[in-house]
Amino acid sequence: MAQITLIEAVTQALAYEMAHDESVVVLGEDVGVNGGVFRATQGLQEKFGELRVLDTPLDETTIAGVTVGMAAQGMKPVAEAQFEGFIYPMMEQIACHAARLRNRTRGRITVPAVWRAPWGGGIRAPEHHSEANEHLFTNIPGLRVVMPSSPARAYGLLLAAIRDPDPVMFFEPKRIYRQYKEEVPDDGEALPLDVCFVLRDGTDVTIVTWGAQVKEALEAADELAAEGISAEVIDVATLTPLDFDTIAESVQKTGRCVIVHEAPKTAGFGAEIAARIAEECLYDLLAPVERVTGFDTHIPLFRLEMKYLPSTERVVEAAKRTMAAS
Repeated sequence: MAQITLIEAVTQALAYEMAHDESVVVLGEDVGVNGGVFRATQGLQEKFGELRVLDTPLDETTIAGVTVGMAAQGMKPVAEAQFEGFIYPMMEQIACHAARLRNRTRGRITVPAVWRAPWGGGIRAPEHHSEANEHLFTNIPGLRVVMPSSPARAYGLLLAAIRDPDPVMFFEPKRIYRQYKEEVPDDGEALPLDVCFVLRDGTDVTIVTWGAQVKEALEAADELAAEGISAEVIDVATLTPLDFDTIAESVQKTGRCVIVHEAPKTAGFGAEIAARIAEECLYDLLAPVERVTGFDTHIPLFRLEMKYLPSTERVVEAAKRTMAAS
């Protein structure tokens, strides 16, 4: 079995689902002839035709609106926002219609649509091409927000997202699109949505993260282990609905928690997790919850970009602070 990258896993999942479900269509800017700006849809138009892989105008509002209409009439569209920073014009259609139609029609109409977007920084791109704004969607009822952190999870979670009867925001960390490979069977086996994945067991501190930051979290856990500190690493994967039970169970065991995310600190999704821990696990804590995040600024240009993103060193320092506090 060949090893593939995260971006290749996305292509593989799209091709599998399109081959097995004729209602699945792909649309977006340059997704057809060019195969997408990151080549996530490369070869799909040649295989499935122009009627199922649609090159759209450079008009995010229309892409989002057409996606809602298609889904409401029984299709399963997978729309691409070329970059996360281009998704803002789509938000009116997503928030006001896609997320509400099930409730608005009392279940008569659902919106089985997926919006894919290359997410986050770390590729030396301008700021509109480096956004980490998942928290803007986690506060919208009716949406699932999903972010894979590996090729295998990208494949399994994207299959689950396409098959879900409700709208899903699927954010792909482009910094790790081609960072490493792993074996991913093309067997159509979806991974469960709405659950966290415990990637490493530990007893001293819980590190909670998602997306590209899983890499730094696991590296930090290795460094901490060398110093005798056992860190448990949790990949949230589905931000909303949040599987808080898995996080709570871990915090009850370790008594300490470090939350890591790329988005700005203020009102980032890590703040919601920290608040839930304070509400439901306060008496289990041996130290205050730590957050390692981006800063409350726009992501800088490439010379300072890696200073903005949470680093392994910052995660290790935060974990050590929780140990020292207790």
